[in-house]
Amino acid sequence: MSTPGAPSPSSELDRLQLWFQTVITDANGVDSGASSEEAQRLLQLAPGELEKVITRSRALSAAERLAIYANAYHTRLLECLGEVYPFLKRALGDEAFDGFAFGFLQDYPSRSYTLNELGRDFPRYLQETRPDDDVDSEPSDNGSSAEEAKDWPDLLIDLARLEWAIYEVFDGPGVEGQSLLTTDDILGVGPERWADARLELVPCLQLLATRLPVNDYFTRLRQAPAGEFVPVPSACESFLALTRRDFVVRRYNLSRTQFELLSGIQQGQPVGSAIEHAARVSGVGVEQLAQELKLWFARWTAEGFFRAIRSSD
Repeated sequence: MSTPGAPSPSSELDRLQLWFQTVITDANGVDSGASSEEAQRLLQLAPGELEKVITRSRALSAAERLAIYANAYHTRLLECLGEVYPFLKRALGDEAFDGFAFGFLQDYPSRSYTLNELGRDFPRYLQETRPDDDVDSEPSDNGSSAEEAKDWPDLLIDLARLEWAIYEVFDGPGVEGQSLLTTDDILGVGPERWADARLELVPCLQLLATRLPVNDYFTRLRQAPAGEFVPVPSACESFLALTRRDFVVRRYNLSRTQFELLSGIQQGQPVGSAIEHAARVSGVGVEQLAQELKLWFARWTAEGFFRAIRSSD
């Protein structure tokens, strides 16, 4: 698709190339693409006049010839989505995944010059098209229970959110080759400065809250032999952190308190404020957290969560 506000094509060849791109990338097919406002702006053609631009062959009409390119284009987009969401595709099965993916491409057609952004809104699409709870929806395994069937749509949405987070963390900025905080750096901050200090998280760290324990499900799905059904886990609000070290994405299950604490730090809160917020939201007293906090910060530092420590302004 041409970018809105882009300059007009400078030559007839440019105009023809843009028209061809517009026609074959239309999510509703060649006829819809040829009659679209963008295509008509480039080349005004009445219905049935495609052969003024694309000659027919002995066996195929102009529309059929264009459809070959259109089908190849959309097939490639489906392949790209499958590469970003391999375990969602495995959980759904190829046919069901392609059905969801094609519906997604109709509602969210590719608008970027790069395919890296193609799947960004796929979790949103799954949420928007989620069936109501009173509509039958169950995994492909016929032995699934009614409770599993009820949670199945939410699991798929959470799984898509997790896979997109993994994709972003792997493809985004990282800290390979950079110096990170060490345990000695943390211990070197005196108690009088600790509460007001601000920790800077590494840019590749993402926090994710899900309706089901999707991280554990992802691990079991990854380890299961191909074709083996992995049971749907019981609904349980779950939390995790994702980061990248040595170009490997690593996932860490978190408690609600840990998630709220790291969220506060990520938002730029001083450590003391983040601890108070986490304790208040999770209903745990700050005094109860004292011993655990030391272990948490030691582990997170060892795992490379923090890049720097700064004093509050």
